[in-house]
Amino acid sequence: MKMPAPDAATIARKGEIVRALKRLVPGEGVVSDPAGLVPFQSDGLSAYRQTPLAVVLPETVAQVAAVLAYCQAQGVKVVPRGAGTSLSGGALPLTDGVVLGMAKFNRVLEVDLANRCAVVQPGVTNLAISAAVEADGFYYAPDPSSQIACTIGGNVAENSGGVHCLKYGLTTHNVLGCEMVLMDGQVVRLGGKGFDAAGYDLMGVVTGSEGLLGVVTEVTVRLLRKPERARALLLGFPSVEAAGATVGDIIGAGIIPAGLEMMDSPAIVAAEAFVHAGYPVECQALLIVELDGPEAECAELCGEVAGLAKARGATTVRTSESDAERLNFWAGRKAAFPAVGRLTPDYYCMDGTIPRRELPRVLTAMAEMSGRYGLRVANVFHAGDGNLHPLIMYDAEKPGELEAAEAFGAEILKLCVAVGGVLTGEHGVGVEKRDLMGEMFTETDLACQQRVKCAFDPDLLLNPGKVFPTLHRCAELGRVHVHRGQVAFPELPRF
Repeated sequence: MKMPAPDAATIARKGEIVRALKRLVPGEGVVSDPAGLVPFQSDGLSAYRQTPLAVVLPETVAQVAAVLAYCQAQGVKVVPRGAGTSLSGGALPLTDGVVLGMAKFNRVLEVDLANRCAVVQPGVTNLAISAAVEADGFYYAPDPSSQIACTIGGNVAENSGGVHCLKYGLTTHNVLGCEMVLMDGQVVRLGGKGFDAAGYDLMGVVTGSEGLLGVVTEVTVRLLRKPERARALLLGFPSVEAAGATVGDIIGAGIIPAGLEMMDSPAIVAAEAFVHAGYPVECQALLIVELDGPEAECAELCGEVAGLAKARGATTVRTSESDAERLNFWAGRKAAFPAVGRLTPDYYCMDGTIPRRELPRVLTAMAEMSGRYGLRVANVFHAGDGNLHPLIMYDAEKPGELEAAEAFGAEILKLCVAVGGVLTGEHGVGVEKRDLMGEMFTETDLACQQRVKCAFDPDLLLNPGKVFPTLHRCAELGRVHVHRGQVAFPELPRF
């Protein structure tokens, strides 16, 4: 879609805003030239792009506060951005808005091992937190597959998880406090180093709020001791139904693995060709189960899990004998997304969560949808907590395939809700799922959620166009009407 050329008044207004922002963030802190704006046109949801009015790259909390206060006064929309790895269009810019990039906030400010926590800036990558405390025998538990690139600020915005979230929790369970700047420039602190804060659980509100409530400038995270021992099992099955049933058997036996991941045949073949991890490519489904704790406990639990897998007809049962072999088991899973990218010009990564008992039913239904839409799908997901990540393969150069992929994805998400699940597990709603919110929430539910936004951002300037199908002015919330859009994001230009 070609956007209309801006008129003279719009050009003059843009120039005025850019000049004001450069006064607030001098030097190279403001990007406004067309070539410089290109990298910020999209995030990980790459089917859509828009060019922002400008990009601001502050280095201090005072600069963040000044930029937000100016934008509030001038009615300028602001889209916060971390590393841009969002897979729901959460950081997709607006043509009449400013992108506030937090990449320069990239320092570990404090490591407090006595209180088992660290204070970091939002631009610190997920993996860098563990690297900073590894020598002392600690680590940060949430570990998204993009952990080498994604930042802790983005993790807070999306409430990210990872392969170890089954036992150790999502971001919300591992963040103790944060410093945040509101849209009017006010700096507030929520939580802290203590394990519980007085008053309302505002940390719980902010974590997963997708940049709609404020801009996080500092995060206090929980650190954990590395377990004495960790071992992983590689379990191959002749059917996805048998693998899905084994997941239920493991949890039903009272075993809570550190990680419990599943891959179907297309994902297995792709990952093995990419990483050469020794995966059994003849299997239709693969489980990776990691147990950790004392040596004796690990050995006992590994034996129990192996027995449950064999009872369900597992044809491959391998247990890691060294840490190197355990990491090798995980290498293919961690690289599954880029591995699938080698098989297809484009893929659409979905994110929905279902009750574990529904895994066999939903996986079977997705195979039927794949045939009906004529598009291949590879499944890689957090089986332990039912968080699905189907990768729908398509070619954007072929007319109608992107639209078919979107319809396929929407049908998967509707099924997730229908079987008792939710629209997202860790990628957020963004623009990708906003028009499906009515599948899960009533008009009253959405009105209540929008009232929370109004309490933080009464002028609705922070990341508008995300999460809510229709965003009403705060005074109008008594008469919200939610429209379930039939055309996905019609206002967004495509590649």
